[in-house]
Amino acid sequence: MQDKITKLFKAIADPTRRDIFHALVIATSALSITQISNQFDISRQGITKHIKTLEEAGLVTINSQGRERFCDANTKPLKEVDKWLKFYSQFWDNKLDSLTNYLNSKNT
Repeated sequence: MQDKITKLFKAIADPTRRDIFHALVIATSALSITQISNQFDISRQGITKHIKTLEEAGLVTINSQGRERFCDANTKPLKEVDKWLKFYSQFWDNKLDSLTNYLNSKNT
């Protein structure tokens, strides 16, 4: 079983999935799978597979209303990606500060 961060990176690695997620984030309400698929030059079945990957990562929730399925974006899981990136950002900031201090001590 993939861990949470792996599922998130898998979900956002594909440009079409990022575009679908973006469309859902900026939508003022839930979008049906038909509304989403109409925005792309991909079959409805292809869009459904992309949405399933987003749902598995927790980035999309799907609710059925009659025969139609509606999708909502959930941005909260992206905090995991942000936390992961912040760790490495801080790591590199510290390394660069150390390098700067080292170089400054050699020049004095």
